[in-house]
Amino acid sequence: MKYTDLYINGEWLNGTGGERFDVYNPATEDVIASVASADMADADKALDAAETAMNDWKCRTPRARAEVLRKAFELFTARLPEFARIITLENGKASADAMGEAAYAAEFFRWFSEEAVRADGMITHAPASGARIVVQHKPAGIAVLVTPWNYPAAMGTRKIAPALAAGCAVIIKPASETPLTMLALMPLLEEAGVPKGLINVLPSKRTGALVDHLLHDPRVRVVSFTGSTGVGRKLLHSAADQVLKPAMELGGNAPLIVFEDADIEKAVQGAMLAKMRNLGEACTAANRFYVHEQIADEFSSKYSIAMGKLKVGNGLNTDVDVGPLVNAETRDKVAAFVDDAVAKGARILLGGRPMDGKGFFYPPTVLTNVTEDADCVGDEIFGPVAAIQTFTDQEDVIRRANDTEYGLVAYVFSEDFKRAMQVCERLEYGMVGLNRGLVSDPAAPFGGVKQSGLGREGGHEGMLEFMETQYIAADW
Repeated sequence: MKYTDLYINGEWLNGTGGERFDVYNPATEDVIASVASADMADADKALDAAETAMNDWKCRTPRARAEVLRKAFELFTARLPEFARIITLENGKASADAMGEAAYAAEFFRWFSEEAVRADGMITHAPASGARIVVQHKPAGIAVLVTPWNYPAAMGTRKIAPALAAGCAVIIKPASETPLTMLALMPLLEEAGVPKGLINVLPSKRTGALVDHLLHDPRVRVVSFTGSTGVGRKLLHSAADQVLKPAMELGGNAPLIVFEDADIEKAVQGAMLAKMRNLGEACTAANRFYVHEQIADEFSSKYSIAMGKLKVGNGLNTDVDVGPLVNAETRDKVAAFVDDAVAKGARILLGGRPMDGKGFFYPPTVLTNVTEDADCVGDEIFGPVAAIQTFTDQEDVIRRANDTEYGLVAYVFSEDFKRAMQVCERLEYGMVGLNRGLVSDPAAPFGGVKQSGLGREGGHEGMLEFMETQYIAADW
């Protein structure tokens, strides 16, 4: 790998402490790179660089910022296979899945190049005082971005693009499992015209201490995090000390509801996408399947056949559908969920055992007769396991779907549009896929309710997360 050092102020640095850490290929367990590990002194350098760069960037016209983002989209799109290969090497996902992520990641640059010129304010006449109310949106300040390993390209660009569109500088802490994709993106952004210091990348094995240090610097005004709810809570505690603006995209426990009037072929196809995108290693992955009792056997059978057709192997091979999980800990957690469910009465229709040999592989697995007290019902599986339960009553399934601390996304399949929309509106989730297994879109506000997060990414709202609203009262 060519880019394995810290990226600060447009330069590649080994890091003040000289420490490095290894990055592994999940399919082979081989070391693919040794990456520099940032410490507090490196964080301070990045803050200084970001402060200087932002002083110029925030004064550029929205159109000037938009043109840089548009160029980034064009360059990224021309190099999708290159980035897909890096994603597969460090994350493990199959090549087709990696290409999908790369295209999705590029799209954020295009979308926010268009949004950069639309930070609209307003002028109104105050009804009581007679003053003019002038409202405008201004760059909030330096943003600290903390990204996860499951989408090493898209979770970065989903934050970088709106921050730059808003006029902010950023410091990125990529996941230690997958820092290479974000590092490889930096030369492309330089070529697109991003000035030195505006984006700084700090891989580190000391994530907690490093991010905490950044969040206690008064120049930082925004923290954007994607990851587990547990880590999100800790970051919110740190952010509270400086009263930072938080954007938190946290965990999920997505229900997928299939009503008796659903188009079963469409439901199976949608469930495959909702469950198996990125091998189930996604906060949006369908976690709890609720299938109406009348069609449960047919759905389970057809879904198992579809899952059974997936080829497991090294994601670099183009005929592979399913790659490995990201590490041994994730694989073992998935195996524990399955063992627990079976011990409590679940029946295995497909898969159910870790695969032998090198790599962190777990096969596509389908469980039926899953009980409410199974651990996988209350927690994210984050793997290729479909846990199917049945229902007969609409009110009951809505209650069960909402019975979680999470509220990121839910999926509903029904051909009765009126009933389906009524159900969607009663689901306590920030997003709902109606007869669709995919909800993520750069043009849509992505985010959850309850303990699945704060704020939104994507859509127009995504840029406003990096802006502050200023109101000026004036007479003329």
